[in-house]
Amino acid sequence: MIRLTRVELRRLTSRRLTIIGVAAVLIITAFLLFATWREARPLSAAEQQQNQAYFEQAQKDWQQNGAQYQKDCEASYAQTPDPRPSLQEFCPGPPTIDQFGKPQTVFAEIMPGLLQGSSYLLVFIAFLIGASFLGAEFSSGSIGNWLTFEPRRLRVYGSKLLGAAIGLVPVAVVITGILILGTFLIVDQLGSTASTTSKVWGNLFETAGRVVLLTAVGAALGSVVGLLLRHTAAAIGLVMGYIVIVEGVFGGFLQKTQPWLIRLNFDAFVGHGTTYYVEQCTTGEGGSYNCNSVAKHLSFEHGAWYLSIASVALILLGALVFRRRDVN
Repeated sequence: MIRLTRVELRRLTSRRLTIIGVAAVLIITAFLLFATWREARPLSAAEQQQNQAYFEQAQKDWQQNGAQYQKDCEASYAQTPDPRPSLQEFCPGPPTIDQFGKPQTVFAEIMPGLLQGSSYLLVFIAFLIGASFLGAEFSSGSIGNWLTFEPRRLRVYGSKLLGAAIGLVPVAVVITGILILGTFLIVDQLGSTASTTSKVWGNLFETAGRVVLLTAVGAALGSVVGLLLRHTAAAIGLVMGYIVIVEGVFGGFLQKTQPWLIRLNFDAFVGHGTTYYVEQCTTGEGGSYNCNSVAKHLSFEHGAWYLSIASVALILLGALVFRRRDVN
């Protein structure tokens, strides 16, 4: 098995699509760092002067009409159904200079979101490479020749999945490392890194580790789907169809099914829990129909079990099909 896996790793790293996929991830990561740099830049002198003028104008307006604004806001607050924010949050009062400035970029606040976004990119590219890695062998017929050298199909199947998974781990490690280090250096110069405690670093490294793990799993599952459909384009079409139809259409209409969709469980696993929203409607006095958006929590454990069971089931299905089905 070890020798077979080494062969598959050499095949994976020599493929053109693997090189293109890794290059695409590096380019997109560079764009993410560039966007972070643009967002972290402080306002120019001209922008600061303009915001100061807006602030002074808002102050004059508040001095003239502030009492009426506050009264109207409190009346609106009294009619707002629960759950609702505090009165101070709902009616913040007179304008402050902070409302007209650009908030300082904080590393501990933006980094989890960047890792979450990079996880989608890495897993998609890993899935694409994995699907092409095994799907191309069926399209070209080379899998039949390979089985003449090693007829034990489950060993071949296992080595190909391990090769795809292990081969994408260094890519995920490097990309997450570049993203974390690059963002820290940018924000350290233009924003604030003072709140980056050892606990924050520990959470970030744990999140990066989960991203690396999902990247490896994504490559393996891509190989399984490529095996089942026997074509790279079919595997990509299946994924895109699921995202649009199931996650987009049905997930929007049937909100109570959200905890059983892949995306939300993916977010819960990467972010160690996630929040989603459902509409809850009640009939009030006079037959009025009121709907409120209620926040729900999906735990890390739910996401971990969901993804684990789904991954194992798909891998076992692929093993059964590969063992019994004709490869030609």
